[in-house]
Amino acid sequence: MTQQYNKNPAAVAALSPERYHVTQENGTERPFTGEYWDNHEPGIYVDVVSGEPLFASVDKFDSGTGWPSFTRPVDPANVVEKRDFSHLMIRTEVRSANGDSHLGHVFNDGPRSEGGLRYCINSASLKFIHLDDLDAAGYGEYKKLFTNQEAQA
Repeated sequence: MTQQYNKNPAAVAALSPERYHVTQENGTERPFTGEYWDNHEPGIYVDVVSGEPLFASVDKFDSGTGWPSFTRPVDPANVVEKRDFSHLMIRTEVRSANGDSHLGHVFNDGPRSEGGLRYCINSASLKFIHLDDLDAAGYGEYKKLFTNQEAQA
């Protein structure tokens, strides 16, 4: 049975002021200040509001920007891209599909060998689930991402 993810009003009410600003008001955290920009632990990143799986550490790379950067979503169905004309720029905003949280933006300056995309994501929009905790947290199906990576190493 597939898990259903929705915007959780209790989770929204419990957000810190910064997490609320980022996810609900389309804000951006300052670079090099977020909890996960320099996280190198294995696991997945989920929407802090809905819990839907968004990105995996196997697709994370150091972009030098000060925000967590990924080459692809773990499940493209959980990420929505929208045109963003704010701040006198044309960009592509990234939002969680079910939680409708603002996550960040996607740019075409990522690693070419991995498809060329850079999902530049605010730590404030994410919750990290360590590989060792995936089963207990209900994300056991994503362990295969790490088994495949270990087999290739």
